[in-house]
Amino acid sequence: MLQSIRDRSRSWGAKIIVGAVVVTMALFGVESLVGLFGGGGDEVAKVNGQSITRQELEMEVQRAIRSGQVPPEQERALRGQVLDEMIGERLLLAFAEDGGLYLSDEQLDQVIVTLPEFQDQSGRFDTDLFRNRLASAGFTPTAFRAALRIDLKRQQLQQGLALSDFVLDGERESLAALQAQVRSFRYHALGADALDEPVEVSEEELLAYYEEHRENYQRPEQVRLEYVVVDRQEMAGQVEVDEEALRQEWQNRGRDADRRVSHIMATHDGERTREEAVERLEAVRQRLAEGDDFEALALQYSDDPASAEQGGDLGVISRGFFGDAFDDAAFSLAPGQVSGIVETSSGLHLIKVTGLDQPSLDEMRDDIARELALDQVTGDFNRRVQSLIDESFAADDLASVADGLELELHETDWVSREGGEGILSEPGVMSEAFSEDVLVEGFNSEVIELDDDRRMVLRVAEHREATVLPLEEVRERVAASVTRIKQRERLLDVARQQVERLRAGEELELDWQQVEGATRQRDNVPRSVLQAAFRLPHPEAGEAVFGHTSDGERVILIALDEVASGEPDEQVDAFVARMAEQLRAQAAVEGLRSHLRETSEITRR
Repeated sequence: MLQSIRDRSRSWGAKIIVGAVVVTMALFGVESLVGLFGGGGDEVAKVNGQSITRQELEMEVQRAIRSGQVPPEQERALRGQVLDEMIGERLLLAFAEDGGLYLSDEQLDQVIVTLPEFQDQSGRFDTDLFRNRLASAGFTPTAFRAALRIDLKRQQLQQGLALSDFVLDGERESLAALQAQVRSFRYHALGADALDEPVEVSEEELLAYYEEHRENYQRPEQVRLEYVVVDRQEMAGQVEVDEEALRQEWQNRGRDADRRVSHIMATHDGERTREEAVERLEAVRQRLAEGDDFEALALQYSDDPASAEQGGDLGVISRGFFGDAFDDAAFSLAPGQVSGIVETSSGLHLIKVTGLDQPSLDEMRDDIARELALDQVTGDFNRRVQSLIDESFAADDLASVADGLELELHETDWVSREGGEGILSEPGVMSEAFSEDVLVEGFNSEVIELDDDRRMVLRVAEHREATVLPLEEVRERVAASVTRIKQRERLLDVARQQVERLRAGEELELDWQQVEGATRQRDNVPRSVLQAAFRLPHPEAGEAVFGHTSDGERVILIALDEVASGEPDEQVDAFVARMAEQLRAQAAVEGLRSHLRETSEITRR
């Protein structure tokens, strides 16, 4: 909700106000929300004499977490960031109010009634919808208006700053020329072979790095799980399906399958009475019973000349081609069978099915057998699931449940909240494993519905808190990290030396990779190399400019040979102009924020 406000806002406050309505959260109730704007609670900061309470801070932190903006495990780091943002927004709001920025009640009402979230299907503002949507989010109309007024005032200030700045035509032209510029250069990646001797890591270096980066070697909180699964597919795999049942099901499916049909038609249109048409087809039926060929009789007797020449063949039909009476007869026949006399609006027919547009029984056997077996065990599956619900709820362990229901008790290795492979990666499994009832209280989980055919119950067998792993367990990882860092540092030294030698005019035997006429968006060149090449100063005619950069563990030498003007591009020019305006607007707002922080009295508790 309030998407137009969201699009224009850059503040934590606005995002959280809008997010609260969007996801219809009622975290603390109306009184708490009113308190957001009225103070109360322990003070965590004061901005020019105005308090920010712990209640306000916690509310915005929890809203950010609940709305999915920030994972719960980052709550501690988030709290400081949110407080910084709240301080900045209070400063901007006070500045706006001191500057006389004003929003009338009529303007506020106009914003509210035009929001589509409060309009009915005909596009008119609906008072009941307005109140219901706010109530579901924990807002009263008064609290919502207060929040919206604050946010719109803040926007007035931000938009005013943005619109007061501008970009000169010459600046736009220079930016567009820089964006279109092309460069030709060479680059060479230095590897371990560029070093005189391999990197060695001492025990002191190892220990120092480990102590400084202990957070990188944490083992997350983990559990070992026990679980049981009721699997309908597994139950069906133990059922043998009768051959007659397979054949009957195949035939049943064939009743609605498209089929190839032939017919012999007799019309009664004045020259022949209906009784005479019936006698004609009865004579044909007698000859068929005596063994005569249907195709030959169709050619001799059928009044449908087009199909008669094809032995009566009408091709493959689906239901609805020739009407209900024809369908009822044709779709009740097995291949090779001939119907009785069927009457339609076009005449009387003898119909023969010559083939089904359906795989053979052998081709469909496995699929049909699996589906019939699943049908057979569905009742037993439902009963076992209900027993699993009842017994796991009351049991103090999972082994007795497994024994009672004749289920296998599975055990996992240590796994974290991120889960593992197989069934542990299924949605909902790890969230249930780390739920308070299962992890803290030690209960069996509720029955987890993995899919249509599987139900699962789990239990925590062992739990261990997050901890920093001892050095001996991560020695190889630490050594590898230190080796990479030392190697990169030594390669940087080599690169600096080689750049100096190249600048002095020395020729080095390097395997240069040539890049001609590269733009800033060149795809087949490492991004770090491309950026470094465009940061180098213009070379003099016939002389290269040398530099170096790093790309992860690699260190790369760069030789810039030529800089040229690129082809003008209206879309690129327009994009650069927009970006320049946005950057200037952001800089203006951030500049004001910095000034207000420097000149204001801010205290934190």
